[in-house]
Amino acid sequence: MTDYKEFEHKMTRTCENLGATLATIRAGRANAAVLDQITVDYYGVPTPIQQVASVAAPDPRSLAITPWDQSVLKGIEKAILASDLGINPQNDGRMIRLVFPPLTEERRKELVKQTKKYGEDAKVAIRNIRRDAIEKFKKQQKASEITEDDYKIAEKDIQKMTDDFIKEIDKITEQKEKELTEI
Repeated sequence: MTDYKEFEHKMTRTCENLGATLATIRAGRANAAVLDQITVDYYGVPTPIQQVASVAAPDPRSLAITPWDQSVLKGIEKAILASDLGINPQNDGRMIRLVFPPLTEERRKELVKQTKKYGEDAKVAIRNIRRDAIEKFKKQQKASEITEDDYKIAEKDIQKMTDDFIKEIDKITEQKEKELTEI
């Protein structure tokens, strides 16, 4: 019997990556995940903010970043300004506060478009995995490692797995779009 684990694992990782990417899109509410992609120069090494500071959400519209080493405060501020977060950090000498303004209607539409684009990219990745899987089984059939019937079954199973993961991607992007339009 043919083994689909490798392809299922790749498709699962694609969905997880999409979820992580969408978590970095700020939806008006303060969410520490927006800082996940931002790195700080910490003694010459690019380091994620969460590894040099504690991040707290004192209220729904702000984040407080308190570095464990005060010397990295300016670096965190520079990294946030250089990012595409679109928020000016407020540095009081001990911590950095990020205040998330409510999203404008125009910005919401932009973010929904961006969410849809990420969703489409993930679907393309899933379809590429399907293509690779079918090619692998086709080669096995040509080399007489599997029968034509096994190939047809594998093709059908891979297509079903692809359809399931595409539905999952739709669900993830729909959820993010809803989050962006409800606030």
